[in-house]
Amino acid sequence: MKILVIHGPNLNLLGTREPEVYGSLTMADINDSLRLLAKELGVEVEFFQSNFEGELVEAVQKAASAYDGIVINPAAFTHTSVALRDAFSGVGIPFVEVHISNVHAREHFRRTSYLSDIAIGVIAGLGIESYLGGFKGLVGKLRE
Repeated sequence: MKILVIHGPNLNLLGTREPEVYGSLTMADINDSLRLLAKELGVEVEFFQSNFEGELVEAVQKAASAYDGIVINPAAFTHTSVALRDAFSGVGIPFVEVHISNVHAREHFRRTSYLSDIAIGVIAGLGIESYLGGFKGLVGKLRE
């Protein structure tokens, strides 16, 4: 089994970007923890990050023929990207949406997700545990 983890815009700034909201872990720290978890679960994992919507759309489209599922933190595109939603709908790859912060306890505009109703699950507000829980949950669902 092969899982793609997609990090959306500005997640490359983790560790320095608003640590009071996102904590002190970097994207590399999250990826390292996911690599360890993937090894424990006996699955392969690869990572992709972009600040550009079109690159994320292309990553989702290409993933359908190369991966069994996706864990995605769409970041700001959660609330704005019909294109990303259409990519997931178009290829039908199972995915879990994750967020480091609790988007429902933040600004009003962050409470709407264009992806959550087509995701197999959503985890938000648990920091790195959102990623780890989303990854475990996706692998479990794919093994059913």
